Amino acid sequence: MRVLLTGHNGYIGSVLGSYLQEASHDVVGLDTGYFQECTLPPNKTNFPVIWKDLRDLELVDLEGFEAVIHLAALSNDPLGDLNKRWTDEINREASVRLANLCKAAGIRRFLFSSSCIMYGAATTGLVNEESPLDPKTDYATSKVESEYAISKLADKHFSPTFLRNGTVYGRSPRMRFDTVLNNLMGSALTSGKVVLYSDGKPWRPVVHVQDVSKAFIHLLEAPVEVIHNQAFNTGADHLNKTIIELAEIVVGLVPGCELEILAKPGADQRTYKADFNKFATSFPNFTFQWSPRDGAQELSDALREIRLSDSDYQNHHFTRLRWLSFLLKTGRLDPSLRWQPEDVPKT
Repeated sequence: MRVLLTGHNGYIGSVLGSYLQEASHDVVGLDTGYFQECTLPPNKTNFPVIWKDLRDLELVDLEGFEAVIHLAALSNDPLGDLNKRWTDEINREASVRLANLCKAAGIRRFLFSSSCIMYGAATTGLVNEESPLDPKTDYATSKVESEYAISKLADKHFSPTFLRNGTVYGRSPRMRFDTVLNNLMGSALTSGKVVLYSDGKPWRPVVHVQDVSKAFIHLLEAPVEVIHNQAFNTGADHLNKTIIELAEIVVGLVPGCELEILAKPGADQRTYKADFNKFATSFPNFTFQWSPRDGAQELSDALREIRLSDSDYQNHHFTRLRWLSFLLKTGRLDPSLRWQPEDVPKT
């Protein structure tokens, strides 16, 4: 298929783009380029790219595509604290507008990158696709509202699908150290210590970025009737882990590393243990290959290979909030989070 991949230059997109090419799809990327400079290691993908703000897309930009995989978003909870309007404008309004444009352009398949974070603080046990949604952040709210609005567009000519990803980790050319397992491993390797500010009891369904990328392709190629206007928790039951279990995995892989549990009262207590039965029964031939331990080992090996330093780990390039704050402070982005004319990435 000819596929438009929005957010191709982000953490997941820079991995997924390569897999789409390997699967013989004709992929075109679309990105505003916020994280073009945030490479560790360099990105080696090579496919046509449209450098354009998601908010500025026009119908002509979508001509000739058979499917859209929509990843582009402000993808970090604290960004909502910086400016709530940005999250609403980019994550919700622009996503719904994109879906409407896709429908008008005759693009049938629309895969939306959503998140298990929309379940909020689910303390009653497993949460499945029918569980109440209880978003606790602007980012989570934007995903809930986007799913709802886009699902209302579904008909025989337009088929949206919502992949509610677990907490993604693993090596990517657009590396992030502000997701839980990446953060823990980066700290362990550079400081010899893992510090938990909570009691470690909250649950997270972690999933490797390679597995997420392959899941998108699997659903892209699935019969429309199997995925039409459906939401899927994207992961597997054995990937549900508590924060302290993840920390202990990391400490066990880094010789001499120490675990410190501070258990501060104001620490993040969001917890959600996801039920992945719907994904497993709908796609019995798909396997999530990376266990948290194997994925942590692969991440450790990759970061050792590039000789990750404390300055790399602490660098603002690899924490989304800090990087966008830097671009704003230096005047490269204006107050609407748009590039100044001289800084717009060129096609």
